[in-house]
Amino acid sequence: MVQEYQGPVRVYKYPFELVMAAYERRFPTCPMIPILLGCDIILEEESPDGAIRKIQRRCRLNIEAPYLLKKIVGVDHMLFIQQNILDRRNKVLKIEAWNESFSGRVSIKEYCTYSVHPDNPNWTSYEQSASLDVKSFYGFEATVEKIAIKQYSADIAKGKEIIEYYIRELKNEGITQVDRWIDPCADGGTGETNSTTNPVEKSNGSAIKESSGGVDTSSSNNKQSQVEKECLSRKKSDDPAIRKHLPLEREHSVLKDIESDPHMKLDSDYIEKCLGHLTPFQESNLVMLKKWMAESHQGKVPSDEMLIRFLKARDFNQEKAREMLCESLVWRKKYAVDKILQNYQIPKIVKEYLPGAWHHSDKDGRPMYVFRLGQIDIKGFIKSIGQEGVMKLVLHICEQGLQLTEEATRRHGRPIRSWTCLLDLEGLNMRHLWRPGIKTLLHIIEVVEANYPETMGRCLVTRAPRVFPILWTLVSTFINENTRAKFIFVGPQGEGISDYIDQKHIPDFLGGQCTVSIAEGGLVPKSFYMTEEEYEREKAEWAGESIFYDSMYHSVSLVKNQVHEVVIEVEDAQSVLCWDFDVIKQDVTFAVFRCPLKSIKPAVIGIPPSGVKSRSASIETEELTSPTGGPQSPLPLLQNLQLEAAVTLLPKDWVAGKDYHVIEQPIKCCDGESVQGSYITSQPGSYVLQWKRAGGSGGDYFDFGSPKSKVMYYCELINSTDYKGSMSSLQSAQSAGTGTDSGVQP
Repeated sequence: MVQEYQGPVRVYKYPFELVMAAYERRFPTCPMIPILLGCDIILEEESPDGAIRKIQRRCRLNIEAPYLLKKIVGVDHMLFIQQNILDRRNKVLKIEAWNESFSGRVSIKEYCTYSVHPDNPNWTSYEQSASLDVKSFYGFEATVEKIAIKQYSADIAKGKEIIEYYIRELKNEGITQVDRWIDPCADGGTGETNSTTNPVEKSNGSAIKESSGGVDTSSSNNKQSQVEKECLSRKKSDDPAIRKHLPLEREHSVLKDIESDPHMKLDSDYIEKCLGHLTPFQESNLVMLKKWMAESHQGKVPSDEMLIRFLKARDFNQEKAREMLCESLVWRKKYAVDKILQNYQIPKIVKEYLPGAWHHSDKDGRPMYVFRLGQIDIKGFIKSIGQEGVMKLVLHICEQGLQLTEEATRRHGRPIRSWTCLLDLEGLNMRHLWRPGIKTLLHIIEVVEANYPETMGRCLVTRAPRVFPILWTLVSTFINENTRAKFIFVGPQGEGISDYIDQKHIPDFLGGQCTVSIAEGGLVPKSFYMTEEEYEREKAEWAGESIFYDSMYHSVSLVKNQVHEVVIEVEDAQSVLCWDFDVIKQDVTFAVFRCPLKSIKPAVIGIPPSGVKSRSASIETEELTSPTGGPQSPLPLLQNLQLEAAVTLLPKDWVAGKDYHVIEQPIKCCDGESVQGSYITSQPGSYVLQWKRAGGSGGDYFDFGSPKSKVMYYCELINSTDYKGSMSSLQSAQSAGTGTDSGVQP
């Protein structure tokens, strides 16, 4: 398996020419790189005008490996080729290195770039990436891979120190500024070049000219450094949890070019200040995860804090973190969690009977939520607002926590990614073990663990009664091991709590002097209760494992060659058909077809709730509705329709271009891709939206071992009379074939 490394951007607060002078001093040997035994120049070229200089070196490296392994391979050191191309005109040094020894068994490649910092011409940026592919090595593949990764990680940590070391050495010699290279063409065409401006002609520094003035470092002494400004600008541009989705008409024009967009890159100083200390391995996984998210999600990248939380929850395993994050993003989009802070209306019962609230912070600066679990009437809350209402309340609190941690980060000037929960259990008794309440609690734990990982810094548990071990036994098995380790049990009367909370912030009910603005709790009056019919209906919807049962999106899983189709009858020409879907797992193909009106007879028909009519036409005589169940529901969908493998609604004897037309050519949508599109219906008909598992052949129908594709989709039909804007603005760049019918077979 190929191992990859992508480092963050490292910034040297020195001009490019001075950094190049320091870089040249690393050769032929460097005391700070003991494994470098020496190097020889095997190729040196320079362009006639002196702008481009190319050097190839053969380097001898003493790799720390077990004696037995060295004995088997019969070598004491390895040879690497390093190629440097210096572009003095554009101030760029490109470095490429690869192994010459055992190149048929092991492939090691490294790419580095020094360039002028995009925001400060007196600074230099350094970018680094590498790959390792151990194909075969006498049965020691795993050992070789481990040695290479360990050695490379150590070299990365030293990389910046080495340049800084030689810059200090130059300063000690009185060299604080290096003249810039002068283009001979810009000097009247004389062809003469000031040799003193070439910082890398000689490694002994003879080409470096001492200047009476030093490098201006005043910018690094400002109260608000460049890194702090970048940190704040990133905070302002990021949503507390995730950036908002862009409007449909802009969706396909926002794909970010990571190589050129500075906001898509992470520099090491920003990581240290705004995200916390990370090892080179952790930095690499963060950079690569962000790059993958930008490429596969059309530039819509979650905040850096969110990426860190999911990586940490999966021990910085990029693949596992990516899968967990993608599922969470789909969950957030499906249930509009990003809008919960704006849209959630706090029920009256919560204001009057919820014994919990945000209260100052702990000694580490984390926001603190105080919750008196023993004083809450679990049964009363569920009977009043239902399990869905309790879940929405918890998510609202979690979203508030994310917002408060970002505010704390800006206020304290250091990364704060989690909050503290002070859990008071006085009053906890057997009535809190009510089975529906426990079931709700377990579901809440499951949802929070999956979508808000690493957000709880610690949970301080105080005044636990004898019944608590029973409750802890029930719920602890559902809590992640890392999260369980964050539960801290303090004394029965709050003894020891001052170790974590300032004395001035300790609540009065624990012997402190600070008043907490929360409700007293107690039994909820039955006047708040739902009717029996409402409660039973809420329980039935909850039994369907919905979180918010008014979601617009639907999910479907597909095996190889399985087809999922949604049919929408369009009787009004010039209507607008819109679709929006995310590929959660595995690749799929997507296409749109138009058939004669009411010519499709599906094998399965979605049955709508009684009495509900959709504004879109129906399949056969049944009208479909969206799960909202409201008269304004815009989408007639086949709910959770999964047809048998390779079964399509289009008859096999139909001919493309004659019996039906291709509106959207089949396109392959990759894992993690988000697709939006629209089509102005030129004429009435039955429009078929088709998703199909990509890959495989007809003989793969019973290949149950292959992973399933998973798609979450939403589509809508907007009548021409309902849309007052410009029709052209709805056209999607993804829909390249929109507006023309073709005859391609599905």
